[in-house]
Amino acid sequence: MLNEKQLSPEVRAERERFYEKIGRDDYAPLWEQLHNLVTKVPTSDCRTAHWEYAKARAYLDEAGELITAKEAERRVLILENPGMRGKAAITPALYAGLQMILPGEVAPAHRHTQSALRLILEGDGAFTTVDGEQSLMKRGDFIITPSWTWHDHGNHTGQPMVWLDGLDVPMVAMLDASFAESGTTEAQAFLRPSGDSSLRYGNNMAPIDWQPPANKASPLFSYSYANAGASLAAMAASGKPDACHGHKLRYLNPLTGGSAMPTIGAYIQQLPAGFASAPYRCSAGTIFAVIEGGVTVTTQDKTFNAGPNDVFVIPSWVAHEFRVKENTVLFSFSDRPVQEALGLWREQRDAR
Repeated sequence: MLNEKQLSPEVRAERERFYEKIGRDDYAPLWEQLHNLVTKVPTSDCRTAHWEYAKARAYLDEAGELITAKEAERRVLILENPGMRGKAAITPALYAGLQMILPGEVAPAHRHTQSALRLILEGDGAFTTVDGEQSLMKRGDFIITPSWTWHDHGNHTGQPMVWLDGLDVPMVAMLDASFAESGTTEAQAFLRPSGDSSLRYGNNMAPIDWQPPANKASPLFSYSYANAGASLAAMAASGKPDACHGHKLRYLNPLTGGSAMPTIGAYIQQLPAGFASAPYRCSAGTIFAVIEGGVTVTTQDKTFNAGPNDVFVIPSWVAHEFRVKENTVLFSFSDRPVQEALGLWREQRDAR
């Protein structure tokens, strides 16, 4: 960074005249901005934040009285990062929101280039239909709607359904690659029976002529919490917890071994009763949701307790620690797959 205090008033004035002149032709001096553009560590306006589900649920009830799912197209409360208000973002790369479908409602079919995930927080038995395949939803299930796939949601149960949405909206906007299309009918026709993709691709098998789709996403649309819980239990029974993560798993595309979606990585972890993590940080801003138990989260400037269905975000390169009294399960998602593909991802364990 240039030290303007060491310059004479005449030199500073001469430079300002030059900057003003080149600015009229849409130029700018890099030497005045380089220190802000190429930083020694990640810097952004993203802040650590926590959304309590009890408060969110009350707001969702109010929203349900004010507007129907059909009117809104998607009745969602955006989780806006307090450091980035007005940008519809929870991190610089990702969006998150809480969506509610009331009994008898349908959120109409559409598709878009943005990839989306759902973590079911409340309810049992409503459905998401993705490209003609219906997936019934239970609490804790992880469901994806890959880029440019038709999807609609419906609730034929007697109780509201609530889930956490995660999308790569800011990332796609940065690339100027947003496209969207509305369906011609409120709900899609069923082209395949429920569970078809799990039977085709979830048993370490695939149709002989399968080819990777253009969106590079998993052919599985639904990952059950029952299966994830069984995998976590097996890890806990056969090995010690990792000092930073406890017992942690990635959701995968079963045919490639990569992330379920190329732009968003999703994870689930179990922190055993009494666990206290070592300090940890990484370059991927990460959104967490509590599925079971409760966790005390500590960063350099904030400590809070998160309970079932609460959501919180840890920004890029912010050291944090988790402490739990009881067995706790956390779901999380981040832009780690993109950072890894570009050789940008970093982590620091025991980050004091």
